[in-house]
Amino acid sequence: MGTVLIVSAIVMGVLALALASVVTERLVSLKIENAQYDLERVRGTVEEQLRNTSATGASTQSRLNTARAALAQRSQQDQPATGAYEPVLVVPQNNGVITSPEDFTVPERLIDFVSQSQVAYQFNPVNNGGRQYDALIIGTPTDSDIPGLQLYLVMDMASERQTLALMRGLLTSAGIVVVVLLVGIAWLSSQQLVAPVRSASRIAERLAGGHLRERMAVEGEDEMARLALSFNDMADNLSSKITQLEEYGDLQRQFTSDVSHELRTPLTTVRMAADMIAADEESLEPHTRRASQLMIRELDRFEALLADLLEISRHDAGVADLSTATIDARSPIESAWSQTSVLAEELDVAVEFDIPEEPVQMVGDSRRIERIVRNLLANAIDHSEGNPVCVELAANDEAVAITVTDGGVGLKPGQEELVFNRFWRADSSRKRHSGGTGLGLAIAREDALLHHGTLDAAGTAGVGSQFRLVLPRDPEVGFTDAPLQLHAPGAPEKNDASEPEGTARADAGIDSAAPAATPVEEREQ
Repeated sequence: MGTVLIVSAIVMGVLALALASVVTERLVSLKIENAQYDLERVRGTVEEQLRNTSATGASTQSRLNTARAALAQRSQQDQPATGAYEPVLVVPQNNGVITSPEDFTVPERLIDFVSQSQVAYQFNPVNNGGRQYDALIIGTPTDSDIPGLQLYLVMDMASERQTLALMRGLLTSAGIVVVVLLVGIAWLSSQQLVAPVRSASRIAERLAGGHLRERMAVEGEDEMARLALSFNDMADNLSSKITQLEEYGDLQRQFTSDVSHELRTPLTTVRMAADMIAADEESLEPHTRRASQLMIRELDRFEALLADLLEISRHDAGVADLSTATIDARSPIESAWSQTSVLAEELDVAVEFDIPEEPVQMVGDSRRIERIVRNLLANAIDHSEGNPVCVELAANDEAVAITVTDGGVGLKPGQEELVFNRFWRADSSRKRHSGGTGLGLAIAREDALLHHGTLDAAGTAGVGSQFRLVLPRDPEVGFTDAPLQLHAPGAPEKNDASEPEGTARADAGIDSAAPAATPVEEREQ
């Protein structure tokens, strides 16, 4: 509305100025044309009067007054085209100017133009008999026995000024009325257009919020009604597809959960049978013993996969919860290392730890944090290509951060998020060492989100990668600043995180008496 008001006012202002200029020019032109007509007629009268008084021997001033009196009398009898006028006679002389009436002053510039045998005019304010007004003064030379005699007609511009004032008032009033009408029309039009659009926007927001039964009201048969019908058809199709997807997702999650549970019973039976066979391995033939070992290894992997499937189904169903307690953030790292140290020794990978010497207290689920770190460690060792792996722990007042950095195959651009997808693998032909199930990083991110934390990754292909886990000291409070910055190996550092005081760098011997490694998740899913 504001734009319509401003544009309408500008347009009406320009039109009013243009119309006022045209009317003013026309009035002035008409006034000048009529003045020239009256001037020619009056000049003949002046010349005639002066010829009649040429033999009287009267003075020049007396003759001018007599001629002017005759003009004044005639102007009252006739009806001049320009209305009433005041005749003025002027005789320029070397020692001054003789005028009739004597108290009237004609502008010198105008006298100079008329002296050059030209008919000239000038708009000028005059003071006649104590009355001051704007006037048109037009003059012409005359043909008489008085040398240099000039005739001037002084015409009041009051009527023209009143006409222009009336016109400006009418234009102003008309402009205001037109602007108000335009704004009103624009408002009504916008209401007819904007109201349905606003309704569609509001209903679209409610549809996005999950209110799938929202629809637009259809009124009439105009374009807005057709828009409402099209919107409602779209909403029907969209809600139908959403419902189908939700049902499909529910069925998929239920299928995964049911299958996982149903497989537990036969798996337990097969495990018991395998354990019985393995208990008497010495009496088996070599090829039978080898088959038994392969079966035991694959059963271990199968059990890990079932456990991960059950865990991911609990996250999907929204029933996963935290068993929170106040813990030392170093403990899950030590526990995770005790389970992955065998893999590091097998692949001859050195693991360096940069953790504070003093306890780092936080509130969290120790089991889930240990699973996240164990998965990150196993992935880093598996993909390090024999290069060292660095684990760093840092904390601030709000959060605790753990980074695991390797110098191995790294990540290609765009794989920083794909790596957390379920069963995603960057290279399906690459040999697995850690026996992962393909769900490890997906579950790790869900566990991090359950703590109201983050798990992200960065890497450079052929140089290495870094995974960063950031957890709030209190899941109920959250955090704003991470203690460590995520940095891809080989890339220029943007913000160097300062090393916390009191940290000590150690080698892979946090726990030399580590138990045998259990199956852990791998990064290449």
